[in-house]
Amino acid sequence: MTVAQPEAAAPAEVVLRDLEWTDLAHLAELEQRLFADDAWNQASWWSELAGRPRRDYVVAVTPEGTISGYAGLDVSGGVADVMTIATAPHHQGRGIGRVLLSELVRRATAHGVEALLLEVRADNDAARRLYDRAGFEVISVRRRYYQPGDVDALVMRLLVTKGHA
Repeated sequence: MTVAQPEAAAPAEVVLRDLEWTDLAHLAELEQRLFADDAWNQASWWSELAGRPRRDYVVAVTPEGTISGYAGLDVSGGVADVMTIATAPHHQGRGIGRVLLSELVRRATAHGVEALLLEVRADNDAARRLYDRAGFEVISVRRRYYQPGDVDALVMRLLVTKGHA
């Protein structure tokens, strides 16, 4: 299945910008609230940005300067991996995840990527709906990948149409 870049306009209350070093403490705090068992701490974020030039991260910021969501890619040749995508709890349900995902697709396309891959918890219904609506398809399952809880990971792929940067 080949899908063009999803069309999405940013919700009026957010602006997208590149992740900055000064954002890392806030991201670590959000990670703990959102992904307690799998959260990246501030040291993990520093390591992620310092030593990995293939990474590309974006944040959604409110007019007041609050980070309402974030997302990132790992770009390697013709394939990119969604490293993370998250929306702050009090901003969920406002389309920010959709906008962040659309921006990742746009950035991947700009890098000449042909396929975008991700892993998602099989029990994360909201994320699965987001990815399904964007045209991702399940290509494999990693049994009992997420611990604790023995939750499967669904590996999903979006084939990106060239020329839709």
